[in-house]
Amino acid sequence: MTASTLAAPQIGAFRADAWAGLVFSGAPGRGFAVRFSVERNGERADGADMLHLVHEVGPHAPDGSYARMSFDTSLPFGKGDDTPITSKRSRAAGLVLEWGRIGERTAVLRALVSYAGVLELHGYFPWDWRGVWRWEGDLLTARGLDEEDAFVAWYCLASSHSSTENTKVGAPPDHASVRLQVVPGDALYLCGALGEDPGTAERLILRPCDTGQVDHILATAAEAYEARRVTTTGRWDGLAASITNNVHWTVLLQPESGALYTPAGRRWIFPRHATERDHWTVFAWDSFFNALELGVESPELARSTVEAVLATQYENGNIPNWRGRFGGTPDRSQPPVGSFAVLKLFLRTRDRSLLEYAFPYLARWSEWWSAPKGTRAGGAEGAKRRRRDGNGNGLFEWGSDGALLADNPPPWEVAADGRQRAAWESGQDDLPNWDEAEWDGDAETLTVESVDINALLALDYECLAAIAGELGDRANQAKYHSQYQRLARLVNETLWNDERGIYIDRHWDGRFSPRLAASSFLPLVAGIPDHSRANRMLETLLDETRFWGPYVIPTISRTDPNFGEQQYWRGSIWPPINYLIYQGLRRYGFHTAATQLASRSVDLFLGTWRKYQLCRENYDSRTGEGAGHRYQSWGPLFALLGVEEFVDVTPWDGVRVGSSHPPGSSTLERIRVMGREWTITLAPDGLHVSIDDGLQLSATAALVLRQIELLADGLTAEAVVPEATNITVRLNGGLLSAEIDGAHHYMTEQGVELTAGRWKVRFY
Repeated sequence: MTASTLAAPQIGAFRADAWAGLVFSGAPGRGFAVRFSVERNGERADGADMLHLVHEVGPHAPDGSYARMSFDTSLPFGKGDDTPITSKRSRAAGLVLEWGRIGERTAVLRALVSYAGVLELHGYFPWDWRGVWRWEGDLLTARGLDEEDAFVAWYCLASSHSSTENTKVGAPPDHASVRLQVVPGDALYLCGALGEDPGTAERLILRPCDTGQVDHILATAAEAYEARRVTTTGRWDGLAASITNNVHWTVLLQPESGALYTPAGRRWIFPRHATERDHWTVFAWDSFFNALELGVESPELARSTVEAVLATQYENGNIPNWRGRFGGTPDRSQPPVGSFAVLKLFLRTRDRSLLEYAFPYLARWSEWWSAPKGTRAGGAEGAKRRRRDGNGNGLFEWGSDGALLADNPPPWEVAADGRQRAAWESGQDDLPNWDEAEWDGDAETLTVESVDINALLALDYECLAAIAGELGDRANQAKYHSQYQRLARLVNETLWNDERGIYIDRHWDGRFSPRLAASSFLPLVAGIPDHSRANRMLETLLDETRFWGPYVIPTISRTDPNFGEQQYWRGSIWPPINYLIYQGLRRYGFHTAATQLASRSVDLFLGTWRKYQLCRENYDSRTGEGAGHRYQSWGPLFALLGVEEFVDVTPWDGVRVGSSHPPGSSTLERIRVMGREWTITLAPDGLHVSIDDGLQLSATAALVLRQIELLADGLTAEAVVPEATNITVRLNGGLLSAEIDGAHHYMTEQGVELTAGRWKVRFY
């Protein structure tokens, strides 16, 4: 069990294939579950079928105090990915589920029905949990094999017609169900409680059938969550909710430990064997990005997700491509973005214990990439070889350790060769750059030193140095700083192509790849190029014949012969690439390009989200149409770019607020940064910042404030001013004085003027 696993009991929609249901867990490894299925005109939808019927992914408080999900029962059932995608506005929800917790051990749920057919309620034991179900009148009860576990569910159908027919079905003791004949206007009320014995549990729930009390509980919980959640209004209305609704509904439970984690999506639970799913599946870089999304509203869930992915680490230090309870990829890893994500979370929350917990895992993972590794045939030369430095020149390649292959791989991995497994390690599974890469069976790496792995490992070293510094570990800080400098130098010396003005993958024989991928811009986030090179890279990025345009950023150049495929990493737009490049643009002060990238990413995501309530895996870079899985957990990274236009915290900018060219007027409310609550309005004609309702800053033109430090009597910052502006700052209603580049200025009601440029400012 991880250090900060959220305390049992747990109640939530924690079973991957049961969005329409709840899991009740009194302690790790024990518990019960209920779910709903629907029948209409002889068709039936149950379990994972319900995912394709989702009408609205509604609000979901991170503590489970309130949640809402609705389903379109007019769509055809059982079609899977072939289920039609239709506009949310053109259809109505046939089933709306709302639930909320009452204290730690009880939850109420209401199902509102707008179709004619059958609604079936199932009581079952998920995963490998065991117990006995039985009916006691209108009570559905269960007891686990541990005598301390007990569960009681009370249900009541409030019907709009008189001839209600309920039939108890199922096969107790393993499963129990009730079939409810329903018509539009019906409502099912359910209250479930965990208790030491059925009598205790029964006293916790609501009897007799007081549906009005349940309505009141849910309405109050919904109102309370709306009053405290992070929200966005204006042009980017619903931006914050598009992140939190999606990612909170994707949080699942590891049944044996009680830990909460986020998979790549609810459909990304890999097989245990031919007929069963594994109990959980954690992907490495997906999870770290998911933690950043969760951090918008819930540092606790963000930390739980970080701990869950760190716990997948193998003894040799590898944090794998993916790992489940019964399977994994000990042969390979995934892009090393963990220290970057952990450092960002820390800088925002100042939770030092997160660094103390994560640093040993991240340090072992960092060492794994360059640890000594023998060849498959052994031998003295092989003993000197570094794991992902196949030719020993200090640069890295993607690879796979054949001797460590899992004994029980999923079907699609059984026949995969080393070259394919290395491509999976890259995270860009079918990137055309790998088409021309050869496989060295002795080194067990690709024979191409790619920009992505080297840039991200450099970023990893830099962030590990910063984490060590925060922990007061000067020896490791110096070590990782030295490793960063060495690798950055090698990338500059070997992978920079001056003729093409960008970093290019390079084969072992010295040939530069003729291809150009979006990952060639990743050295920006790692701070590798000087400003001259960075400006040349920006020219390439903004070239609409290659990467720029209304839909950005394609994974490969628009001139690539494979661009027209738009399949997976062959031309599509992917959230992690946009996110990392955005961070790089901000790092180099390319604020206009960063804002444009954020705005186009937000428009791409919100367009699909608002119209279809889908959170897509990737997007076509020619049309902007969504593709891949319908609910991908890192999809909201596109929206996170928009949130970080308002406020972000990074190692290079510190706390940064504002946008140089906001696309319109929007307000972000109640986001917590550095233990304070911020509300920020971005508009083309100004910026307004409120911190804890005490400190108020207003500007008459758009600008960026970076390296913000909050003082007892005001703040200091560096102001990046695109055009002249007046700034007014108040603390508890009173005007503050200003210091601009060391010169004192008295504040008037009109504020103090800043001309275009960069200024060191202090308001006190």
